[in-house]
Amino acid sequence: MSNVSAADVATQAAALAGNTQGYWSGVIRKLARDKVAMTCLGIILLLIAAAILAPWLGLADPYRGAIARRLRGICWLDGTLDCAAVSTPWGPHIYWLGGDEQGRDMLARLIHGGRLSLFIGLLPVLNAFVIGSLLGIVAGYRGGTVNTMIMRTIDVFYAFPSVLLAIAISGALGAGILNSIVSLTIVFIPPIARVAESVTTQVRSLDFVDAARASGAGAFTIIRVHVLNNVLGPIFVFATSLISVSMILASGLSFLGLGTKPPEPEWGLMLNTLRTAIYQQPLVAALPGAMIFMVSICFNLLSDGLRSAMDVRT
Repeated sequence: MSNVSAADVATQAAALAGNTQGYWSGVIRKLARDKVAMTCLGIILLLIAAAILAPWLGLADPYRGAIARRLRGICWLDGTLDCAAVSTPWGPHIYWLGGDEQGRDMLARLIHGGRLSLFIGLLPVLNAFVIGSLLGIVAGYRGGTVNTMIMRTIDVFYAFPSVLLAIAISGALGAGILNSIVSLTIVFIPPIARVAESVTTQVRSLDFVDAARASGAGAFTIIRVHVLNNVLGPIFVFATSLISVSMILASGLSFLGLGTKPPEPEWGLMLNTLRTAIYQQPLVAALPGAMIFMVSICFNLLSDGLRSAMDVRT
């Protein structure tokens, strides 16, 4: 009797593996046909590549200023005078997107700033995805007292708005990139854990999980072989929707002085330092905010496209 059960479970596992492979290939095909999602993915990849390759793009030093270019406008909007090469300590240079309050090249600072902004935006979500998924899957599969202990602890964090919670944790830990990442990770663990617990609770009651449990498979084996394949997709889609929120919160912390410290180029910090120039050069002062807005919208639209592609009803 046990041999028959084991064979049945093996057959179901093989069929599930084949179905899973076909499902993900279908997701990729549907996502590739989504022009909006693919455009946003291309923009994100382009910004990531530019941020990584910034030292080799021939840009000006993002830390060195030139008083002759202080708070000058975007060259292609202000005419040939602003587009003329300016003599700087490192040679003639054209400031295509103008200069900041210290005469530093805005184009160079925006591209170099993408490193910190994208890093601080992506890493907390990745950390929260790993930790929150682990907590949610364990709570959803075990149920009972384990579920109550984990989820009631998670509910405590829902008593505070995410913005205030991030500010409170960063204020307690002190300013700095590492503390910002820690605070944002703590903020995003509860929502990801709740989604993971919900989908795991649904998968736990399915027939193939009961069959694996009846065949004598352990809890770790069932979670690794049967549960993860069915719950990681929805959790991942939800996590991608939090990346834009993470970037906005990280920029907000830097704007308040709780994140990146000067003179590091980071979009939120650049907004803070340029806020006094909003009436003198509004377009230049708005450039870091425009970058935050564009990247946040791209991540949101990409998340929507991924969610639509993973919807089995379509």
